[in-house]
Amino acid sequence: MPKTKNCFGLLGKNIGYSFSVGYFAEKFKSLNLEDYEYVNFDIPSIEDFPNIIKDNPNLKGMNVTIPYKEAVMPYLDKISKKAQRIGAVNTIKFTKSGKLKGYNSDYYGFKKSLKPLLEPHHKKALILGTGGASKGVAFALEELGLTYTFVSRDATGESIGYNLVNATTFDNHQIVVNCTPLGTSPNVDAFPPIPYEYFTSKHIAHDLIYNPEETIFLKKAKKHGAKIKNGWEMLQYQAEKSWRIWNK
Repeated sequence: MPKTKNCFGLLGKNIGYSFSVGYFAEKFKSLNLEDYEYVNFDIPSIEDFPNIIKDNPNLKGMNVTIPYKEAVMPYLDKISKKAQRIGAVNTIKFTKSGKLKGYNSDYYGFKKSLKPLLEPHHKKALILGTGGASKGVAFALEELGLTYTFVSRDATGESIGYNLVNATTFDNHQIVVNCTPLGTSPNVDAFPPIPYEYFTSKHIAHDLIYNPEETIFLKKAKKHGAKIKNGWEMLQYQAEKSWRIWNK
């Protein structure tokens, strides 16, 4: 159990790779916040979440990552309007009255990261994956005035299957965002099953993964001239947004 008066942490599963612990350790050091700590809460099931709350009375805030961005929502007392609309939470604030309020800073981080790359011909995006992260991406695209199509292994009314992605799909979608965990270290040989030969210099390939720095998804897109960006900048933006939420 963390001993500091001001404890923050990351809720997720198999999160030993996470950047957050190191990022906030550096932040606390730079701000001379000696009684602050950021730790990983790696749990096998969301049903263990109440025990974390009970066993760590000094918790002030948490980030939430795969696979709990949606599953954590029923455990919260309040959810911000934007997080409700997105349907996913990645930031939890512990209020002074002991209530848990959920926010989404993913959409903000992605929006800030993508915006500098946009040109007038970028009108529509292909979102690979339909999990919690993809919902924040979709919300950000809406705020930027862009439309999108979801792609998933199991095509539903809201998404198309990978088998339907073809040259026409790439002509109609100038931005491709990988919101799946495919390619994350240590499984660096994995990548989403799309026809990479249809990427062009008019496309943007954005991967939410930041480790490795350049996934096979990004390498394949770059080979065909696409502009590429990984998830590092998005993470920094969302982390800073989380920090402001915890301290407001």
